[in-house]
Amino acid sequence: MHLIDIYIQEVTCRLPVKNREDIALELRSTIEDMLPENYSEKEAKEALVSLGNPAMLASGYADRPMHLIGPRYFDMYVTLLKMIIPIVAIIALLIVISEKIFTYNGDEAILVIILTIVGHGIWGVISSSIQTFFWITLVFAILDRTDNSKDKSPLTANWKEWTPDDLKSIPHIMKEKKISRADVFGSLLWIAIFVAVYFNAVHLIGVYEKVQGKLQLIIPTFNQEVLHSYWFSVTVALILEVAFVFYKFITSQWTTKLSIMNTVRTIVSTLVFITILNSDNLINIEFYQYLEDLFHFSFELQSPVKWGIIILWTVFAVLDVVQGFRKSNIRG
Repeated sequence: MHLIDIYIQEVTCRLPVKNREDIALELRSTIEDMLPENYSEKEAKEALVSLGNPAMLASGYADRPMHLIGPRYFDMYVTLLKMIIPIVAIIALLIVISEKIFTYNGDEAILVIILTIVGHGIWGVISSSIQTFFWITLVFAILDRTDNSKDKSPLTANWKEWTPDDLKSIPHIMKEKKISRADVFGSLLWIAIFVAVYFNAVHLIGVYEKVQGKLQLIIPTFNQEVLHSYWFSVTVALILEVAFVFYKFITSQWTTKLSIMNTVRTIVSTLVFITILNSDNLINIEFYQYLEDLFHFSFELQSPVKWGIIILWTVFAVLDVVQGFRKSNIRG
């Protein structure tokens, strides 16, 4: 009898106060009907085992869900978490990187800047991910508790009940053609780093030396005015790059359209790169002089080195385009 009392207590403590007494009486009657007149402790245990875990039994009596996110919304909830949290985390990291690099004035040691970016970046990723998790969970918890429909079947991404016809809209993605989320987010991260470095190259790229115990940039490699003069062309190339990355995210696999888009953005970025590289005064004259003094020979970017860089860039660009079409033409 002691076990039965505790079992009933464990069930009713999970229920609203106003319903506890009636459900306790009903449950006690149910248990007594399952037992013989002079039952043993073993028989009582068998009856309680057949009724199951008190928490599970309480969920059947409760007039409210005993879970935070129910099965109707859980699959959609997890899908959105997997999709949104990485995007928010990457954006938070990009904001930290851009803010620190754009506000860098050359006074602080580069190591301090890197450590600051790492520390603030990790904290930004963690805090933004927690906030995103909280708000998405809150929205779905409210949806789950305000849904008055009798059918509790899990919903699909289009907020409708599942039917076999839904399978027709889901593409079968081969492993060789699949584009991973890591690839997409890595591309976005690279774009952010490039933007920050390109428009602040005079403070980041060049010859570093220790000055009063601090590592400082003493001779910048590039002429920032020349880089800024191509801002429009660079912006167009970056817009194409971002559009390409987001289209990769949407399609999730290599297609003919994606390969064509990849070709266009590669051609544009290559033309912009070659144009900038051929600019007069792109390289700071002091940087030239530093290299000549260091290596004891006349260092000129304007001939074999320049063409070597252009040829190398072009070869990798062509390989990237060919690889895109090769993946898009794979058939299962």
